[in-house]
Amino acid sequence: MTRIIALTNQKGGVGKTTTAVNLAACLAALDRRVLLIDLDPQGHATMGSGVDKHDLDGSVLDVLLGDKSAAEVIVDCAVAGYALLPGNGDLTAAEVDLLDRDGRERVLTQAIDSVASDYDVVIIDCPPSLNMLTVNALTAANGVLIPVQCEFYALEGLSALLDTVEQIQESVNPNLEIFGIVRTMFDPRNSLTRDVSKQLGQYFGDSLLKATIPRNVRVAEAPSHGLPVTKYARLSRGSQAHRVLAKELIRRLAL
Repeated sequence: MTRIIALTNQKGGVGKTTTAVNLAACLAALDRRVLLIDLDPQGHATMGSGVDKHDLDGSVLDVLLGDKSAAEVIVDCAVAGYALLPGNGDLTAAEVDLLDRDGRERVLTQAIDSVASDYDVVIIDCPPSLNMLTVNALTAANGVLIPVQCEFYALEGLSALLDTVEQIQESVNPNLEIFGIVRTMFDPRNSLTRDVSKQLGQYFGDSLLKATIPRNVRVAEAPSHGLPVTKYARLSRGSQAHRVLAKELIRRLAL
């Protein structure tokens, strides 16, 4: 069964896209067929996969609008090891268009229905906001993976996101689950990091994944080379951490 995972956090700068790209690469390296969908108008997952967001023959916007099929737009990222449904700044137009659609929450679900079964895992990189694109991702997904930076406002931001997840469960996707919360930019030497991490564990219990993604310069450098860190610096701490995360999700979700 295909698992569709939405990576989302309305707070920017928490490593959401970095986690999406590197998790996709690690799962692919573990022989899973992976599709990464870039649903963020910033197009960073596209660029981080080695695809020029300014020179696309088609994007996820064309798929959402029904102008092209997902199969026509998907790009094979051979070096990274996964398939990509690319996105760019044109996606900002989708927000307005979707508001006028009947069944606007299910447009992405319908758009990827014909290709989802070709993959073991579909990862959706969401915008850093709770807008209609994010609602579409949560409606299409089986579960949510939430990257969290262990800082003062982490719990406050999570509260708003969990409220949204609950609303989606009650309205359009009753089977939506929380697949896990992953701590990013993690520095155990920092007392605030340790305090917030403890709070997360107390509040979320088993939903808090054991894997943590450290602050690592190689992780930060990799996107500028259009590569996941696992391909850019295979032996770095950041690369190893993402592999641990992928293996934990495989066990947790029976991927």
